[in-house]
Amino acid sequence: MRRAKGKNPMRVIIDGTARVPPGAKALDNSSKTIVAVSRRARRDKVKNLQKVGAEVIQVGRDEVNLALLLKKLYERGVRRLLLEGGSTLNWAMLSRGLVDEIRIAISPRIVGGTEAKTLVGGEGFFRVNEGIKLELLRISRVGEDLLLTYRPRGSKC
Repeated sequence: MRRAKGKNPMRVIIDGTARVPPGAKALDNSSKTIVAVSRRARRDKVKNLQKVGAEVIQVGRDEVNLALLLKKLYERGVRRLLLEGGSTLNWAMLSRGLVDEIRIAISPRIVGGTEAKTLVGGEGFFRVNEGIKLELLRISRVGEDLLLTYRPRGSKC
């Protein structure tokens, strides 16, 4: 359920091989949806996504070219993007310098375990001093949570 006033923002789904099922909730018609695919996406899957109202754009050969996708979105007037991806997509965006702000919510709850999701996946860095350095921009409270806003240092954005 959307908690903010105003119209729903455009959705952009990054799915190199068009695996998202046409009946997925993310493809309901509550807002415009773009599915970014690579050339590896099968035509029948692309057509099925288009039949349910998704706009499919091919950006990349073997995988979605994230920089090219952002350029195409910018050309369409997109100036702000909320990345709600998994750890692999988060890593891909960060490691390519495509993120200009990171917001981390700290909630007074302990979760985790050996199979718990992490903020970033992928290759990562072995040593702390090799990691992506962040500059703290602000700290705010949202209910009982803390929201930390950072800018990656050396960001290409």
